[in-house]
Amino acid sequence: MYDPLTSTYSFSCPHRQVARVRLSAFRTLERLPGAAHPAVYRVQFACGCGGEHPGLIAHDDLDWAHLGTTIDLTFRNLMTAHDDPIAAELTDLAAGRIGAGAWPWSFFCFLEGRPRPVTPSAFTLIAPGGRAFGVAVRCPACSSVTVNLVTREHVDIPFWNDANVGVVEYVFERDVLRTIADFRAELDSANFGERRLEL
Repeated sequence: MYDPLTSTYSFSCPHRQVARVRLSAFRTLERLPGAAHPAVYRVQFACGCGGEHPGLIAHDDLDWAHLGTTIDLTFRNLMTAHDDPIAAELTDLAAGRIGAGAWPWSFFCFLEGRPRPVTPSAFTLIAPGGRAFGVAVRCPACSSVTVNLVTREHVDIPFWNDANVGVVEYVFERDVLRTIADFRAELDSANFGERRLEL
């Protein structure tokens, strides 16, 4: 489902056989009731065919596949002349960064007034707009929804943290962000504060 070497998810498309999209192509993410291990998320994604399609994704693929834990490929280690698993190499790199205090994704919680580490399952909506992406994120600590304005790289590339993040100075109610249209209207009408994050 996810390829950490190209940072793309594979979904089916009614017009093509396979659509390969990045996390920034997701528009809505919603955890489905029922299964817990793994949890299943319904996503709506912008496809290369020009449409938006629904898809399902497991929690492991959404949150942890970015770190290379699920890849079955090998690479030729020129130092040892052996084929080594890519998953072990990528997992070691990710563990080293997390151990040093870096987290693959972060966002600024307006209610708490501080940056928080998150995983993509905390995202509820992603809306492109101009140079920035509006990302509605449910805080894992206080459960409030805050909208951050970030670059595409901040969404797509683990461990990439923008130096400046726009923050909508408002805490959204749970049902306010139900549709992309509502979300875009909120973004157009809100005043954005620019906060520098030292991550």
